[in-house]
Amino acid sequence: MIPIKTALLSFGMSGRVFHAPFLHLNPGFELYAIWEREKNLSRTLYPNVRVYRSFEEILNDPAIELVVVNTPNYTHYEFTKAVLRAGKHAVVEKPFTVTVDEGLELESLAMAVGKKIAVYQSRRYDSDSKTVRKVVEEGWLGEIVEAELHYDRYTVALSPKVHKETPGPGRGLLYDLGSHLLDQVLQLWGMPEAVYADIGIIRPISKVDDYMELLLYYPAHRNLRVRLKSSYLVREPIPAVGLYGTLGTFLKPKADPQEQRLLAGAMPEGDDWGVEPDSGKGLLHTEKDGKVIREYIPSQRGNYGEFYDSLFEAIRNNKPVPVTAEEGIDIIRVVTAAYKSNELKKLVPIE
Repeated sequence: MIPIKTALLSFGMSGRVFHAPFLHLNPGFELYAIWEREKNLSRTLYPNVRVYRSFEEILNDPAIELVVVNTPNYTHYEFTKAVLRAGKHAVVEKPFTVTVDEGLELESLAMAVGKKIAVYQSRRYDSDSKTVRKVVEEGWLGEIVEAELHYDRYTVALSPKVHKETPGPGRGLLYDLGSHLLDQVLQLWGMPEAVYADIGIIRPISKVDDYMELLLYYPAHRNLRVRLKSSYLVREPIPAVGLYGTLGTFLKPKADPQEQRLLAGAMPEGDDWGVEPDSGKGLLHTEKDGKVIREYIPSQRGNYGEFYDSLFEAIRNNKPVPVTAEEGIDIIRVVTAAYKSNELKKLVPIE
């Protein structure tokens, strides 16, 4: 096995928590270089990593095969374009791009230069999403007629990441947490026909949207409504997932433990990695073979590292990338329509 020499474009929370630990432990990758403009924080955890002071150094290093673009949203397009033109594969943090046109251009460029491009949607690999997918795909609730998904936080203060709190393209809650919710929905039920959105600012100190509610409309023959909601002022959350079908209901709190453990400095290893506490079990109230069932069911085990397992196969063995550019673009299609809906205060078709 020849490890894929990989560079990170940032060592903030994203690089330190969601990428570096998994690249470090995965034998298919070598955490080779990190762009730190002034500091050397990465060397504390990874003494052998090369610290580069400029983007150009990474582009010009022929040893680097893969670059993780984990910089602010509005830089994804320009940085990724430069990475692909330099002949390197790219992983792009969610949201893929700010606009649909940017995403389409990057998708075409990757094909033209023969390089892989993948969007990092980590929540596909958490215990909550995996459990919901199992419930839906195995038909435990019959036909799903309504789904309500939440991604709430209680964050009174502004983020120390100034770029996230400064108005401009690609900022705000819908691009940030909304990208996770939309990815989950599109994986489960595909692209909706239209969206009605309520997006706003609820914290007096905030300058970018920190509240959203989207109602997604599907073709009439599917008899499905999906509601997505996220807010930064939810101190006591309701279930993060509510699924309602012709046979029953499934309710589940948000409980995947990976992010908290990574933030605390844990490495993603051991038999208990990604295993939820019992308090995270979802309540399944349905019927099977004419018998009513009401019980808390075990959750699936989460593991963000599965993204990089699949990416290795894509790069070395030409398998499909774990999250395609097209899937990233579809999320931006819904985001774009949602902002238009909020502005016009009406239902907007998704183009």
